[in-house]
Amino acid sequence: MIVSGMGRRTALVVAAAALSIVGASMASAQTWPSRPVKLIVTFPPGGASDAAARIVAGPLSEKLGQTVIVDNKPGGGTTIGANVVLAAKDDFHTLMLSNSAPISIAPYLFDKPPYDPIKDFAHVAYIGSVANAFVVQPAVPAKNMAELIAWIKGQNKTVPFGSGGQGSIGHIIGEMFKAELGLNMEHIGYRGAAPMFQDMMAGQLDFAVVTLTEVLPLARDGKLRVLALTSTQKPAAAPDIPLVTELGYPKLVAENFVGISAPAGMPAAAQARLNKAVNDVLADPAIIARLSDLAFVTRPMTPAGFTGFVTEQVKTFQAPVKASGAKL
Repeated sequence: MIVSGMGRRTALVVAAAALSIVGASMASAQTWPSRPVKLIVTFPPGGASDAAARIVAGPLSEKLGQTVIVDNKPGGGTTIGANVVLAAKDDFHTLMLSNSAPISIAPYLFDKPPYDPIKDFAHVAYIGSVANAFVVQPAVPAKNMAELIAWIKGQNKTVPFGSGGQGSIGHIIGEMFKAELGLNMEHIGYRGAAPMFQDMMAGQLDFAVVTLTEVLPLARDGKLRVLALTSTQKPAAAPDIPLVTELGYPKLVAENFVGISAPAGMPAAAQARLNKAVNDVLADPAIIARLSDLAFVTRPMTPAGFTGFVTEQVKTFQAPVKASGAKL
């Protein structure tokens, strides 16, 4: 086929433009971040996720050479913050402190999920996980999970269990526990752990499922009793509390993770830089100690490893979330 001079010139212009676009994309990835990075936390200030974000933000700023700003965007069952990140999908300087709520649970609380937690995000860096705890108030005659199960079955009524909110990870784990053991239980969702703990210490609520970070101070003071943890690894903050896997309930494993996720399409080079920076921060014993005090268990992961972890979390939670009947 004969190509005219004009055709050749047009082809060269198109090729040059394409190379320019590819080159600009590669340069953008290599120089990322080029300005301050916003880290969206999907909860109000004060919780475990917010604390983790603030622990890593400072040293992460040093590793990246740009300020990392923690920005709390609660609401909508944590979907407001997630959608803020997705709205900045062409930016990659607005990231999410991802965790079980907006990724594994919230999308399935809607009849039509507002986003796909796997396809719409790039899951770049894992920070750590916090176990959830099966907790009773001291008057309950159960010192372990076997006794708790026997006590619940021995009641001649539906046993209420509390969590920090409708559709929370505690709510979903409680529903998994109910289904797994065939227990007669009913969920009571509180607006946060604090009012729930007040009812427990007042004897108005016997049993709850809650993040270990939140209950640990009360457990240490003997005001509440932790019977088991839903993780696969014991946190340094609670080495004597048994894991559900040790007690023969592997289907109750449900880790409340935190990590950093970006909108899908973040260049691989930028992902690699962010992942390395986070893993470098987590290699600092002082940072590990601060996270450990909050009952986090940390470990390094590649973006591929974190994506696989998130995918398994979504699979674990999707069915029980829908079965719970919780809606947003």
